[in-house]
Amino acid sequence: MKKILIIEDDLLISSLVQFRLKKDGYDTHLVQDGNEGVKAIDTINPDLIITDVMMPFRSGIEIIHHAKKSQPNTPIIVLSSLGEEEQVVLEAFNLGVSDFIPKPFNPNELAIRVKRALQ
Repeated sequence: MKKILIIEDDLLISSLVQFRLKKDGYDTHLVQDGNEGVKAIDTINPDLIITDVMMPFRSGIEIIHHAKKSQPNTPIIVLSSLGEEEQVVLEAFNLGVSDFIPKPFNPNELAIRVKRALQ
């Protein structure tokens, strides 16, 4: 079973993502801030990371930096509100993220992109 780490501080979004991915049979792990995210990357050893950009304690960019150092081949999908962080999203792609999904998003589209990232 593939392990997916979800790093998202918005409870509604994180619950929606977790529900949809569990329904597809993934082993999901949810954390709600950047510090917990960095710890979880090292302890869970996920097959895929889904992270928000703007979060408490550490940003999504810091999480991506950490993930790419410790697990360079793990795909990362970034969730972000469209427009507010255009430069940050560009930086995320430069760091090697696999995909970007603007909020709000369709849970079915997320499921398709997760499946593609894990192939």
